[in-house]
Amino acid sequence: MSYLLRIDASASGESSFSRQVADSFTRAWSGDIVRRDLARDPVDHLNGAGITARTTHPDAHTPEQKAAARLQDELVEEFLGAEAYLFAVPLYNYSLPSVFKAWLDQTMVIGRTIGLGDAVPSAGRPAVIVSARGGGYGPGTPNHGRDFLVPALESILGDPVLMALDVRSITPELTYSLTMDSLRHLLPQHRTSLEEAHAEARRQAEDVSARVAAARAGRNSPTVR
Repeated sequence: MSYLLRIDASASGESSFSRQVADSFTRAWSGDIVRRDLARDPVDHLNGAGITARTTHPDAHTPEQKAAARLQDELVEEFLGAEAYLFAVPLYNYSLPSVFKAWLDQTMVIGRTIGLGDAVPSAGRPAVIVSARGGGYGPGTPNHGRDFLVPALESILGDPVLMALDVRSITPELTYSLTMDSLRHLLPQHRTSLEEAHAEARRQAEDVSARVAAARAGRNSPTVR
């Protein structure tokens, strides 16, 4: 089975703008979807048992290492089973929600999802990051240079020696203009940013769906000898 793997990390439920824009993507997606909601069902943070289980023979695993290895196997197999990825990850305090960082740490395993110079199965697969944020982070704004989420994820997910995904990002901004009096004057810009994000999500879903379908057709086409 091949599918789009959607990971949600916002704690705001259905009111989350990251989730809402990601919903526009999934509505335009043609194919199966596997969804993991880390806010509702968080994974454990990586601990000593999880680290040592990777370099200890399974026959010698302690009960704690066995449990940690089962979780990592589940997440890694789910990740590698996907043909494309959708990460709905809001900007929290300039950085990643801790639940998404926990998922990353559990999923990034050398020799399985990380290449470190060797080829990895996920290389070249498309991934879309949707990251809503309360303020504006573009050039000329007070927060320019303080987005430590999108650049970090583009590096981690897209680095050719790590996970080697083909990453693109969508960033609806100024969501605090809905609730903060000091930002009310920016409400029109927020609405424009959100509309553009939904439209871009739909475009990306159509583009990625077409790429995945073409790649699948190429794999399934008979070899002429």
